[in-house]
Amino acid sequence: MDNDERLRRAKHLLQDELFNETLQTLEKDIRSTWYNSSTQDVETREQCWLSLRLLERIRIHLTSILETGEIAKRIKEYRI
Repeated sequence: MDNDERLRRAKHLLQDELFNETLQTLEKDIRSTWYNSSTQDVETREQCWLSLRLLERIRIHLTSILETGEIAKRIKEYRI
């Protein structure tokens, strides 16, 4: 997949209502599980923390693709 396609697909995902709703719902559910877990249930709490970090990394990765692609596009246009 070329950079223009990556940029287009990342932008589409970040603007997709269902995709964002899904991430928000997952985050809400994970936080609820975390907050309602017992302080002694270390395994569940750590799994929730890792899951929240993973959701964040997905968003950051897609945003990075978008920002990098837009910068590269501007540089390319500037050089032409």
